Order: sequence, then structure tokens, then C-alpha cells
Amino acid sequence: IDRFRRRSALDERYAALAGRLTEGGASSGADPAPGNPDDLPWDPDLIEDDVLALMFVACHPVLSPEARAALTLRVVAGLSSEEIARALLVPVPTLQARITRAKKTVAAAGVPFAVPPPEERRERLGGVLSVLYVLFTEGSTATSGDRLLRTDLAYEAIRLARTLTALLPGEPEVFGLLALFELTAARFPARTGPDGEPVLLEDQDRRRWDRSAIRRGLAALDRAVATGHGLGPYGLQAAIAACHAGAPSVAQTDWPRIVVLYEALGRIAPSPVVDLNRAVAVAMAAGPEEALRIVDGLAESGRLSGSHLLPGVRGELLTRLGRTAEARSELELAARMCRNTRERSVLLRKAAALG
Repeated sequence: IDRFRRRSALDERYAALAGRLTEGGASSGADPAPGNPDDLPWDPDLIEDDVLALMFVACHPVLSPEARAALTLRVVAGLSSEEIARALLVPVPTLQARITRAKKTVAAAGVPFAVPPPEERRERLGGVLSVLYVLFTEGSTATSGDRLLRTDLAYEAIRLARTLTALLPGEPEVFGLLALFELTAARFPARTGPDGEPVLLEDQDRRRWDRSAIRRGLAALDRAVATGHGLGPYGLQAAIAACHAGAPSVAQTDWPRIVVLYEALGRIAPSPVVDLNRAVAVAMAAGPEEALRIVDGLAESGRLSGSHLLPGVRGELLTRLGRTAEARSELELAARMCRNTRERSVLLRKAAALG
């Protein structure tokens, strides 16, 4: 009903504006008072997109950041509990309990089902960005199923991020997130072969990368940098993606810069996945020995015990060090833990190639 009312009011304003114009385009009436929002043909503070509006509703500050992300991903984004649990690196029962508690908290607090006014959106923005990030990540590398990419999820996250930049043009992390999405999605055309099989970064035909998406991503990253406040977690990840986007090959990538960016990211947004990615960059910049020490430290901490990513990276490093039997064991372990059939096939091929 509200949308019908807004549409009707908008049509009336368009008609009023048209009535002020002569056939030659000159104004035939008095101009609206500058700065008066009632005279604009649209409301710049209105969240027109229903999905984005629901995300702001669900990311209520009465909930913890973890609960906001879990509830919104389940109720609004429609991801399954298993997909959310793998994305957030928690067991499924923990995730389900978190969602149940979040629903009870919302009910007990009497939280109104309403889009927050502009002055209250900043405190919910972090939750919305986190939800979009997980949504895109699941789309760019599916945690289960028989497809590597779920482009429907990824492009929906991009669409929502673009809408968010128009709504909040002064927020650098919004542009950092959009830059990360665009630069990552630019590689989609080259990430899978004709039959949907994954193509590793070193084997990708970079001529197939979407140059328009790269230009959009770099422009969004420039907007994030232009604020002068420094890059946040999403902006730093976008800067890493920009290093890949501008490199003619894996060998010619600026790996030392990527290591520095991951170190900065690890300081402001500590995560075992960030540490694992830093290890990969260290291996490319300084060799596998130093990287293996980082990975072994992560293994001892147990922070990635449920993920196939750690044994997968460890297997790669051991392969480069010539420790074939250990490498094969790690790659086979990663394959058993991996829920995505396409990714699992790559791990099994690597293990088989070791003899």
C-alpha cells in the first residue's frame, strides 16, 4: 500500500514538473525552493529496494553482530543453515541456536517491523554490509552443490551494493564493498570451463576477464580512497583484488604488496581465513617454507578445523616443498571435507597427480 501511495505521489510530482515546462524546455513557472525536499520528485532517503529495506529491518542493534548476520541471511537472503554455518565458520547447531535466540530477542524487545529512519541506519550498516559480503561470497564460490559459481546470488549482491552506494554516497566502506564485488566478478567468465569445471587462477585466460567490471571496480575503489579516512576491511580486500586485476599473469602479480595488504587486513579485521590467504600470498612472494609455518600455526589453533581450505592450502605448500606423501594426504583430506563437487574434483586431481 505504501508503495502504491508513493508511486501515485511521484506521478503527481512528475505531472507538476511537466506542467512547468514549455514546449522548448524552458521553465514556465516558478522554480521550486532550493533545498526543500518536498519539492523533489523523489525522496533521497527512501530505501526503494524491498530486499535492501528488509535487511535494514533485520539488522537491528538489539541483536549482536553475529546474530544480525545469521538471522538476515536466513530470513531475508534465503540461504540455508548449512550454507550460513560454513560461511561464518561455525557448526550448524551453533548457527541454528543463534538464529533461534535472535528471533526470541527480537520478539522480547518488541522490535517494530519498520525501516529505520536515515539517522539510525549507520548503526545497522555494518550488519547489512556483512550480509551482502556473505551473500556474494557464497555466489562466487559455492560451499556445496555441483556448481562452482552461483552467479544469481553474486549478481544480486552486486545489485544491492550499487543501490546502497546511491543511498549512502558518503560511506567509503560501501564503495569498498562494491569495488570488491565488481573486481571479483570480473574474473567469473574465466573461472570455469565449458563443462563448468573450475579453472585455476594461473590457468585462466585473462582476456576473458570482464574489463567493464574491472573499470567499475577501480572507480568504486577510488571513491572509497577519496574520502581520506583510510580503507576498511572491504576496501583492503578490494585493493587486493585490484592487484590481481591489473597483473598480466600470476608470476607478474605484485605479491609483496598483497602480503602487506593482508597484514593490514589482519590487524583491523582478524580472521583465520585472512591468515590463510596471507599464507598463500607469502608463499608466492617469499616461498613455501615461511607460508607453511603460518598454516601450521593455524592448524594448531584449531580455528579452521571444520574447513577444507586449510588442508587444501597445506597440501599445495607441501607439494611445492617436495613432500609428496604428506601433500597427497592433505589434499585427500581436503577433498573429503569439501562439499562442492566441482572443487572436490580439483583436489582429487591434484592428489592423483602426485602418484
